[in-house]
Amino acid sequence: MKEVVIIGSGLGGLSCGVVLAKNGYHVTILEQDFQPGGCLQCFTRKGVKFETGMHFIGSAAEGQTLRRLLDYLEVDVKLSQLDNEAYEVISLNGKRYPFATGRERFVERLSELFPDQKSNLEQFCDVIEGVASASSLHSLEHTETDAAVNTQYMLRSINDVVEEVITDPVLRNVIVGNLPLYAAEKDKTPFSTYAFVMDFYNQSAWRVVGGSDHIATSLVATLKKYGCEVLTRMKVTSIDCDDKKATGVTCSDGSIFKADIVISDAHPVRTMELCSSSMIRPAYRKRVEAIPNTVGGFSVYLRFKENTVPYMNYNFYGYQKDTPWDCEKYTETTWPEGYLYMHFCDEEKQQYAHSGVILSYMQMKDVEKWKGTSIGRRGADYEQFKKEHAERLLDALEKEFPGIRNQIAEYYTSTPLTYLDYTGTVDGGMYGVAKDINLGPAGRIHHRTKVPNLLLTGQNINSHGILGVLVGTIVTCGELLTSEKIMEDVKNGK
Repeated sequence: MKEVVIIGSGLGGLSCGVVLAKNGYHVTILEQDFQPGGCLQCFTRKGVKFETGMHFIGSAAEGQTLRRLLDYLEVDVKLSQLDNEAYEVISLNGKRYPFATGRERFVERLSELFPDQKSNLEQFCDVIEGVASASSLHSLEHTETDAAVNTQYMLRSINDVVEEVITDPVLRNVIVGNLPLYAAEKDKTPFSTYAFVMDFYNQSAWRVVGGSDHIATSLVATLKKYGCEVLTRMKVTSIDCDDKKATGVTCSDGSIFKADIVISDAHPVRTMELCSSSMIRPAYRKRVEAIPNTVGGFSVYLRFKENTVPYMNYNFYGYQKDTPWDCEKYTETTWPEGYLYMHFCDEEKQQYAHSGVILSYMQMKDVEKWKGTSIGRRGADYEQFKKEHAERLLDALEKEFPGIRNQIAEYYTSTPLTYLDYTGTVDGGMYGVAKDINLGPAGRIHHRTKVPNLLLTGQNINSHGILGVLVGTIVTCGELLTSEKIMEDVKNGK
């Protein structure tokens, strides 16, 4: 039996572990934190639970792509569907616009507000479906991802395609109102990224009842069922190699884990820091280090007073201007230019929310002076910085939801530094490596490395988000099993 060591227990690491365990490999996953899950982690304060990363998922109805993948991975969780008539609500300058589930209702609801744009919306949906269906992100029929997508939509920006198809200037902004889901940048982020996200959530949108950490818990249970291990508080300090391959890893406590295959779910920059092998050339290291990462985020976690806030069965995007573009280019006086507001789903058919989160962009440079300090020990000035920004976000939320301040019992905050410490992403970026049409292949990270048995997985390899990561898992594990076999097993429910 071949031995696989996986660095990191984020979704990419756990799902790779399950795929390989189901196919006869012995897997050991090493996690530096005290709990597995990466961006699937949740935390609890005073008996109330909060999401940190995976706030909602899509395409999880029976027979849809994510549902089939979760079944294959033996993930057992309860899901609560978001409002089919408005699973997302976009607010521009105080006016609200709904995104409905399914192509027909999506077009109908927006056409009620923009009647002269109905044919354009139909055409726009055609483009989205065409891009998505050409990828395994959508169909599970292709063994390659980006390479299978119509090239022009990989090389054209989101705003370029939107402006070509949608002629109403207001609708152009509405249609991209969920930009925070992938931290898109004008003239940079490829339209294919937008198409995958829109198609994924528009098929069906859900929250995980009780929190996305249930996905991690379920994956860990599946690994144990197959005789594999997930070890926490095991920080890998080096990927050990001889002159031909990786031989295993060494941890901070001196433990050595021998391996036939090493898979890293860590950020590629972190992986390069762990591997000193001369097989990885300096030019490659420099290219990986130079690739830009997505913007970080500032979060305010709200604990509500009991039975005061009706559960909001949709996601709310608030912009204090007429466009969602360029919110990451805020100044000290204009922040926050936009935010995403969501509730936590504690139970099916929930009536009142116990907790929620407000998330807005924040650049690492804003908190750079506290870099190198530890969580909970960054100093009074850092706490004051967080409080001031939290109050500004709450002021923005109060404008859209009058009275919400009086319904909050307490709030907690996090910055890009928090994300950096918990997930190891460069500059605390929300979604890892940024997609940029101007960089071409130089801006992409391949799952293979020059060390033959060292593979990469996670959100930086294919795409971020639960579906993007799981498709990346198929690509990574396909090096050992073939993607065709994994796809066939998924389709056959094995």
